[in-house]
Formats: sequence, structure tokens, C-alpha cells
Amino acid sequence: QVQLVESGGGSVQSGGSLRLSCAASGSTSTFHCMGWFRQVPGKEREGVAAIHSDGETTYADSVKGRFTISKDNAKNILYLQMNSLKPEDTAMYRCAADLCRPTTALEWWLIRASKRDVGYWGQGTQVTVSS
Repeated sequence: QVQLVESGGGSVQSGGSLRLSCAASGSTSTFHCMGWFRQVPGKEREGVAAIHSDGETTYADSVKGRFTISKDNAKNILYLQMNSLKPEDTAMYRCAADLCRPTTALEWWLIRASKRDVGYWGQGTQVTVSS
């Protein structure tokens, strides 16, 4: 059983930065699809960013140019660097890891995983951005 543990959340002012980490108990190189998702109470889960095992990345339009997803397979950690944070980025952020097919379209996977649980999920870390 793979466990994912997020960290790095907190409270920042608008324009600030945070780096989220997702530590996996297993090898991150095993998962062809990994990503970050966020959810606000009462709203649907939103796919924020995803990374494929071949290095391809994809982002939600709302975070393009501000967030960067990366992973360190040697340390089995997935990261999300968040810059120029806005109050609307406030949410619970969770990471996910999926044994998707090597040919899976990353954008499709990000949308699919936002609507249904796939693979393994962490418990989440809260990000709060104040204006």
C-alpha cells in the first residue's frame, strides 16, 4: 500500500509563495501520472497540475505561469511550487499518484482524476492566501 503525505501548506499574503511537497512511501518513478488537486468546501475538486513519467506537465489555466510541478524520483517526492499566490488559490491541496498507462494523455487524466478517485491520494495540506 502506497502512502502519500503532503506538507508545506500554510497562510501567506497575496503575492507570496509556497512550495508543497508530497512524500511517497513507494517509488514515484512507478507512477506514470502524478498530480496536485485542490478543493474548497462546497465546490468540486479541481485539477491543478500533473506530471507524467516522461516529464510532460500540464496545468489548469488558472495557475499557468504561476505554479510549477516537479518530482524528485531519487527522494520519492512530488513538488508544487506556487508563486504569485492569490486569495482564490485558497483551498485544501492533495496529491495523487496513479498507475496510469504510459500513453495516457495527461490533460485527460487531470480532468478524470478531478472527478473521481484514481490511484492513491494524500490527506491534504491547507493553503490560505489573504488579500
